Amino acid sequence: MGTTTAIRTKTYVGERIRRKEDPRLITGTATYVDDIQMPGMHHASIVRSPHAAARIKGIDAKRALETPGVVAVFTGADVKEVGPVPCGASLPGLRVPQHSILARDRVYFVGHPVAVVVATDRYVARDAVDLVEVDYEPLPAVADPERALEPGAPAVHPEWPDNVAFTYHQEGGDVNKAFAGAEVVVKQRITSQRLIPTAMETRGVVADWRAGDKALTLYSSTQIPHLLRTLVAMMLGLAENRLRVVAPEVGGGFGSKLNVYAEEALMGFVAMRIGKPVKWIESRRENFAATIHGRGHVDYFELAANKDGTILGLKLKLIQDLGAYHQLLTPAIPTLSVLMIPGVYRFQNVFCDIVGVFTNCVPTDAYRGAGRPEATHGIERMVDILADELKIDAAEIRRKNFVRPDEFPFATATGLSYDSGNYAAPLDKALEIVDYNRLLEEQQQARKEGRLVGVGISTYGEICAFGPSPATPAGGWESGSVNIDPTGKVTVATGASPHGQGEETTFAQIAADELGIDIDDVVVVHGDTAIVSYGIGTFGSRATAVGGTAVYFALQELKKKIGTFGAMLLDSGDVSYRAGRCICNKTGKSVSLSEIAAASYRAMKLPPNTEPGLVSTCFWEPPNFTFPFGAHIAVTEIDRETGAVSVKRYVAVDDCGKIINPLLVDGQVHGGVVQGLGQALFEQAVYDETGQLVTGELMDYAVPKATMVPWIESSHTETPSPVNPLGVKGVGEAGTIGASPAIVNSVVDALSHLGVQHLDMPLTPERVWRTLQQHGGQA
Repeated sequence: MGTTTAIRTKTYVGERIRRKEDPRLITGTATYVDDIQMPGMHHASIVRSPHAAARIKGIDAKRALETPGVVAVFTGADVKEVGPVPCGASLPGLRVPQHSILARDRVYFVGHPVAVVVATDRYVARDAVDLVEVDYEPLPAVADPERALEPGAPAVHPEWPDNVAFTYHQEGGDVNKAFAGAEVVVKQRITSQRLIPTAMETRGVVADWRAGDKALTLYSSTQIPHLLRTLVAMMLGLAENRLRVVAPEVGGGFGSKLNVYAEEALMGFVAMRIGKPVKWIESRRENFAATIHGRGHVDYFELAANKDGTILGLKLKLIQDLGAYHQLLTPAIPTLSVLMIPGVYRFQNVFCDIVGVFTNCVPTDAYRGAGRPEATHGIERMVDILADELKIDAAEIRRKNFVRPDEFPFATATGLSYDSGNYAAPLDKALEIVDYNRLLEEQQQARKEGRLVGVGISTYGEICAFGPSPATPAGGWESGSVNIDPTGKVTVATGASPHGQGEETTFAQIAADELGIDIDDVVVVHGDTAIVSYGIGTFGSRATAVGGTAVYFALQELKKKIGTFGAMLLDSGDVSYRAGRCICNKTGKSVSLSEIAAASYRAMKLPPNTEPGLVSTCFWEPPNFTFPFGAHIAVTEIDRETGAVSVKRYVAVDDCGKIINPLLVDGQVHGGVVQGLGQALFEQAVYDETGQLVTGELMDYAVPKATMVPWIESSHTETPSPVNPLGVKGVGEAGTIGASPAIVNSVVDALSHLGVQHLDMPLTPERVWRTLQQHGGQA
């Protein structure tokens, strides 16, 4: 003890470190819910309504119960003591239907759970579902939100006189004055269609009841294990400390698993009733029909401006298709659209009305971006429509209206405070990458040749790092713990629950740099409520900005304690800690972290007022959201004969604050762009007028495949956030938010000389071809 040492200079933050998670994922050794096997495991399959609206006159499970291997069938009458599916959002005058985990007297969407069959074999359970006879009395249904608002429309919930679940108003500035003084006003109806999240892994639950301990363990493919524990315990009437929730490997969520579903409480109920572990794995068809959908907007925009392109104000009527009932955050999602409706622009006059509408469809809720893609798509389309009306270049009109760097923190008309930004920087960089002026010249030449080439720009801002607790339904803080073992190895436990974002790697980078150790000496654990301090979860691009900051502050406290023990071991009050060693500044002698850790646990001698061991936990409450931003440019070409859109180039320049791992940031952006491109060109959840889901499987719902996606040219600017000491902002949703307006603006630009001003998504070949026929642009 007390040797001299060279200082390690290598750092990990900012480096392209490959994900520590990947080996188990690509070798097939990861554990998902469906991989969990237990002695005596039973299997559940759910009887779901084939009708969008119907009364349940009776249920006969006799034939199912006579099937060998079937041990139980439960219906709505059996689960009356189980609480309803919770809605965490609260708005004035909100109508909240009581949604039981199994339907009782009526159903109100196709896929509504009616009964559950439990058997010793998965396939026996599924076959027995078809033997449960349900006597339905079909009722009129309504699947279109605007039609649901019409007088005389079928009532989704007959206890209320209409289908309005809530109305919400927000305004800032003086909109009437802005519009009265405007030299030009442009208007447009813009839809953001229903989407199906389509995570690679569908939902799944394993429930294991230990009667002797009166303890339930729930394995669920969830983004929010601790919140799930709290809410399911309440639903089941079980003490929370008797319920353990484990989120094993989660094969994608995109917000669809930021929820508490009926099936999670239902499996707990079943396990407690039969005294055996039970597994339920959602089929893909069930996933499409019964897991939440995203988006579902019909927006009526008005934008006021002067002829020089200065935007003065905005009016918005937002009609939100809520579906048949509220999931955890259903009513809150459109309010996020209103918050971000000014985008990255300086205008201070906003007038917004939201009408939340019940329909006989599966609920909408958070889907990658959650309200911000809808807002960005709307404002970016309106800015392009305004630019076309005034014959001003799309890039120039944006520059003219950007919030300036010296105006941050910037107070918006909707009550937010943007933390930091330089909005022109990513736009200028993107324009440089595509060689914008040359590109416009090539476009004009292409038009002379009869080709339809478009250039689309999207400049976006988003609200991330959810967030200050008063602004969230369930708390906005996050927990982080750091435990150094007696041998000097480090375990980081985070209350965030990553599922593809890469925090097992980025948090290890942060810890390795702060402690001056090798990254392979750090393990990051999460997702198990029995071993991780209570946390909020992963959503809203918050895991690193909030959860990583909690880990950072826990590390700072731990470094103080390391210094205290190091000073004792070196018998010096003048020490510093760096590169994994505590160093006496006078003599240069040092002790390693492993030596300090061993001494702290052995506790032969302790510094005054110091406990043994090296453990620190932090619960960090952020003072504000963070606000990433960026600029995306898409170049498209349209086939005149078929209407097919091909994306020739896609450039994404994003600013997510300080970058911890550029490799992971690029991966997040690329994935997000693909999902935004999917909405722009291919995806749409379609219900017919009777409420039947027409796009009920992957044969009918088009998600982008690798051959349908262009090479994504990704670059970045860095504007650190002052909200947290890491300077990070968040990037998980950026690509999705920037992509759809860039694509649509590009396609509309390709058709603008034919008189086309707007197209709604998805821009399928048929839709574009019909537009060409209507505007004389056919081959």
